[in-house]
Amino acid sequence: MYPLVHALLMLARLWRARCGLASTLLCLLVPVALPLGAQAKTHAPLVLTQLRPQVDAWEAATLKADPTYKLSVQDMLGRLAEFEAPARRGGSLGVHKAAMWLHIPIIAPEAPRTSWVVNIGYSSLHADMYLVSGGRVLQQVSTNQPGQTQLSSRTPAMALDLQAGQPYDLLIRVQATGPLILPITVGEMPYQMHEALREQMLQGLLNGLAFCLLVYSLIQWVTQREPMFGFYALVVLGSTVFSLQFFGIGAQFLWPGDPWMSRYAGLAAGLTALAGSFLFLGAALTDNPHSRYARAMRMGAAITAVVCAAVMLGWLSVPIAIAFMSLAGPLPSLISLPAAMARVRQKDPIGTTLLAAWIAYGVAAAVLVCLVQGWVPANFWTLHSFQFGATLDMLLFLRVLGLRAQAAKAQAQETLRERDLMHSLAHSDPLTGLSNRRGLQHALHAALLQCTPQHMVAVYLMDLDGFKPINDSYGHDVGDHLLVAVGQRLQASVRHQTDLVARLGGDEFIVMACELASTEQAEDLGRSLIKAFEHSFALGQHTVTVGLTIGYALAPLDGSDAQALLRQADAAMYAGKQNGKHSIRRLRAELARP
Repeated sequence: MYPLVHALLMLARLWRARCGLASTLLCLLVPVALPLGAQAKTHAPLVLTQLRPQVDAWEAATLKADPTYKLSVQDMLGRLAEFEAPARRGGSLGVHKAAMWLHIPIIAPEAPRTSWVVNIGYSSLHADMYLVSGGRVLQQVSTNQPGQTQLSSRTPAMALDLQAGQPYDLLIRVQATGPLILPITVGEMPYQMHEALREQMLQGLLNGLAFCLLVYSLIQWVTQREPMFGFYALVVLGSTVFSLQFFGIGAQFLWPGDPWMSRYAGLAAGLTALAGSFLFLGAALTDNPHSRYARAMRMGAAITAVVCAAVMLGWLSVPIAIAFMSLAGPLPSLISLPAAMARVRQKDPIGTTLLAAWIAYGVAAAVLVCLVQGWVPANFWTLHSFQFGATLDMLLFLRVLGLRAQAAKAQAQETLRERDLMHSLAHSDPLTGLSNRRGLQHALHAALLQCTPQHMVAVYLMDLDGFKPINDSYGHDVGDHLLVAVGQRLQASVRHQTDLVARLGGDEFIVMACELASTEQAEDLGRSLIKAFEHSFALGQHTVTVGLTIGYALAPLDGSDAQALLRQADAAMYAGKQNGKHSIRRLRAELARP
């Protein structure tokens, strides 16, 4: 997200390095081009009164360029007549290949209630401030060499010691590697401190949110081993560090006085976020890691990482890295746009979420470009527009993570559903929906492992009496309906928690009953099954009656082997068929036929 803004600022710096002569000539011509009436000697001073606790210093500011970077405050005091009004008073001067001097005449008609404070609300520049009266410098502050009058703040500021009714000249020298964004205000100390605290609270809120997102993504990456969370963490880390550097929080609290961090922190953060964007979008928009799109995104991330490492190690110059970032910054979004549009056409919310994120990012970047060029005034909204847009971008990327996780969960559930369906088809009878022979064997093996003399398992093998005549008389459709009705009646006659009904084929059914405490309980259960078939079956226009012949075996009394128990139950059922049907019988194990 932040790579584009960093690229814009760095590109301005590169432009300065390559167009030094032309910009120097322009700066020399600026005073000539300004109207004659804009000279400092004709400007009214900035009046500081208690009715206006904070005023915009640009109301009385005039400018003069120093392309040599060598003129001192004494030199400028002798050239106050050469200062001229800016073309625009919005607080942004754009990019200049020169140090810029500002002259602000001030006067406080009343005795100040508290100190007045001049503040430049932008941290990425070097500023020297001088309070002058009668040609003598009374106070001075340099951001590189803080003095006793330098306020501890994230932006250049100086407390002014003013006497009522005495005129002063405030001279400010500024230079920057990027654009000169200068929202300069002069206000009473309590008011300025209040504004500074509001800004600190805002930065704490936004950077705290980014920190929470970073910690969350890292925890999810470590616990779930999901690469997308790691890629998202790179984006958030780069964006957060860039924000800390851009708004001066890092220089104020994290790396005060560290020139290396001041020079490289923003660049390294931008490259980190750029590499993370390549990886994150590549993972978000494709499930095929071997696709051409996925390989291109990984290659872009790898090249960005190499450039970042080379700059940090001093193997690659900063201007080359800036040029790379300027060209590569928009690439993750541009390369990903066709894939995102394809998902939008498929009504996939990931595509629309990414488009919304890119729109927010593009609008914020456009405002920043206008601010850098001086086309819009430097105020709270323009200075923070990109930070707000980038925060929204991170939240929308988090939404993409949620949608991907939701899609992965749905896919996993579909896989489980298909697995359960295949398992059900393999272990169920297609006509009645009861367990088939395979399903029965699995359940019986599991039950036999738990059976004891106090918790016996009974296997009831039963055959329908009178089924063949009904099937021959009314047809197979009626016969199939009867088999379904028989399965339903058997299920209604057993205990749902412990018993299982299965169909072996034809008109043969099996009931497996568990947790039986005695042989009498097993016998009673079998007789209740026979009794349940004393009532007829209503099958459409036909009413039919069938009975049961049941043979059963009891584990562990009759054995603990599933196949042996089934053979014994089959032998008992066969014996019942030979002796009049409509009966229940149990044989000793040695009488079971092989």
